[in-house]
Amino acid sequence: MNPTDRPLAFSALALGATLLSLLVLSGCQRSAGPGGPPGGMVVNVVGAAAKRQPIQETIALVGTLEANKMVEVRSEVDGTIEELLFTEGEMVSKDHILIQIDRRKLEASLAEAEAQFTMAEGNRRRYEALVASRAVSQQEFDQAVMTHAAALATVELMREQVRDATITAPFDGIIGDRLASAGQFIAKGTTLTSLVDLDPMKVAFQVPERYLSQVSQGQRITVSVAAYPQQLFTGEVYFVDSQVDEATRAAIVKAYVPNPKSQLLPGMFANLDLVLKVRADAVVIPETALLFQGETTSVFVVDGEQKAQLQPVTTGLRMPGLVEIVQGVSPGQIVVTEGTQKLHPGAAVKVRLEP
Repeated sequence: MNPTDRPLAFSALALGATLLSLLVLSGCQRSAGPGGPPGGMVVNVVGAAAKRQPIQETIALVGTLEANKMVEVRSEVDGTIEELLFTEGEMVSKDHILIQIDRRKLEASLAEAEAQFTMAEGNRRRYEALVASRAVSQQEFDQAVMTHAAALATVELMREQVRDATITAPFDGIIGDRLASAGQFIAKGTTLTSLVDLDPMKVAFQVPERYLSQVSQGQRITVSVAAYPQQLFTGEVYFVDSQVDEATRAAIVKAYVPNPKSQLLPGMFANLDLVLKVRADAVVIPETALLFQGETTSVFVVDGEQKAQLQPVTTGLRMPGLVEIVQGVSPGQIVVTEGTQKLHPGAAVKVRLEP
């Protein structure tokens, strides 16, 4: 090479290196941060508006259904069943006559007792006049008074037994299985049938002690049973036990559940949700908008310039698909629910809102 050409060669090399450096710098200026789009690009994302709605905190529990009222119908006197005046499974009203026991012997005993009482009443009156004139002693008069009182008590007892021979329903309810027949002799205390009141039903369940400060009368519950898996029954707490079981560290709680169609039956296993807290005006967003980095929870919100900004948030109660935002997002703000992996703070976005 001619020595005079060397400066020209060096100049050409320097010029080429300068152009290459400019191209590299230009390329660096267009690249975005890690995971972000190239500068100037608009990212398509899916978003949703934060909204206000009532939410509730619940705990899942299990319990057992019980009848509101349930009695075994028993005879209070010995005797022969004269007539059965009910049908198994029948709905009966309070004071409806269920069973009639033969009263003839009881009525005869009552007549005898009434005769004894009439005699005792006459003797008492005679002795009352005689003791005033000292014709009889005070002791004889006192004996006549005691005999009169005993006769009166016997009459009242026999009258009650005659009434007991007619067995009536103590409350409105459904008659159970018939356990005796007409013409059968029964002893006092014999179970003849049962009567249950199924509306409302009661559900009994145990609440762990750590939740007891949040449980009180009037709280709402929802109940489901295997017999009706697609149906929810609602009820209200009416009883919270004043003791905690030492073995389970839980207290018994009971609630009334309306049962107008008699779908719920005593002994059924119940799954229920007890409502602990209700917030009538909470801010909620889709759960898919949440981003987690260490102990920090954030979301991408879309600002007025249609750019995504990373916003730390404080979450509250969770529900299926939704989460409460206690701090960090206001009602109406748009949060990104899909496409967050393509974003970086300040990225331009085109949002398709979820319905």
